[in-house]
Amino acid sequence: MSESTTNDPAAGESHTRDQGEPDSQKWLSGFVSLIGLWLAASPFVYGPAQSMLWNNLLVGGAIFLLAGYNYYRIITAHPTSTGVMSLVALLALWMVVSHFAIGGQVAIGGLEVASAGLAWSNIVSGLIAAALSAYIAYAAGRGVPRGTAAGTR
Repeated sequence: MSESTTNDPAAGESHTRDQGEPDSQKWLSGFVSLIGLWLAASPFVYGPAQSMLWNNLLVGGAIFLLAGYNYYRIITAHPTSTGVMSLVALLALWMVVSHFAIGGQVAIGGLEVASAGLAWSNIVSGLIAAALSAYIAYAAGRGVPRGTAAGTR
């Protein structure tokens, strides 16, 4: 949202009051963006498992860029993009199950695809990023007015 200027007749000054998103959404978006950066870099920290290298680079990079875009929107007084944060939540959930899906297995045996450290890093980071981005999307969606669509009156 934008800023509004109010005049205080007693002080004779104009005060600017921010009417944008809460600060918590801004910092949570920044934190999710950093988790995406970690997901992209983690194969190099734990030793690149060839099967997970491109998955982590592409999906972690997408989470980093999309959550960073939402952070940028909030600091420039635009509302949170619910669609972008919902997509980030879905991508983060993919990171949780990707070890099992890429290995072609749906059981714990999928952890053998990559190192155990990389697998657990992706699972924990993916769950945290999914939970935080889903919360941000939910909180942003609560502020959307219900009723007549914009521009129909």
